[in-house]
Amino acid sequence: MDSMDIHEILRYLPHRYPILLIDRVLSYEVGKDIVALKNVSINEPFFSGHFPHYPVMPGVLIVEALAQAAAVLTLKTENTVNRDDTVYYFVGIDGVRFKKPVTAGDQLILKVVIERQIKGLWKYSARAEVDGQLVTEATLMCTAKNV
Repeated sequence: MDSMDIHEILRYLPHRYPILLIDRVLSYEVGKDIVALKNVSINEPFFSGHFPHYPVMPGVLIVEALAQAAAVLTLKTENTVNRDDTVYYFVGIDGVRFKKPVTAGDQLILKVVIERQIKGLWKYSARAEVDGQLVTEATLMCTAKNV
C-alpha cells in the first residue's frame, strides 16, 4: 500500500484552492481502494456562510472530496495523470446518507472502493469518517470525457 503527498496529488487532480479537498493519500491499492485525508480548517472559505454561528462543512463538499479520492484512484489504476483534454464527471450519486456534521478541526478520512468498471463508467462505494465514526456514505459513478 502506497501513500501520496500533496505534490503528487496535484499531478492527478485538476482541482486547486479552494475546491481541492484532499490533503494527503494515506494508502491506496491500484484497482482496489484508496484512503485519503482532508483536514477541515476554520479557514475554509465555506465556513463564513455555512453557518457563521455553527460552522458545518457542506455535505455536498464531503461528497466532492470522496469523488476526488475516487478520481485519484481511477487515474492511478489507469496509470495516467491529469490531462488538460480530459475531465472526470459525476454520472450518478446514489444512497447518500449524512450521519453526523463535520466541523472545523475535524480530520475527514475518505475511503473509496472500486465496485466495478465497465466501458469507461466507474462505480465506487464511498464513506467518510471522523474519529472512526461514519459521517457520510454514498455510491458514486463517474466517467471521463474529452473536452
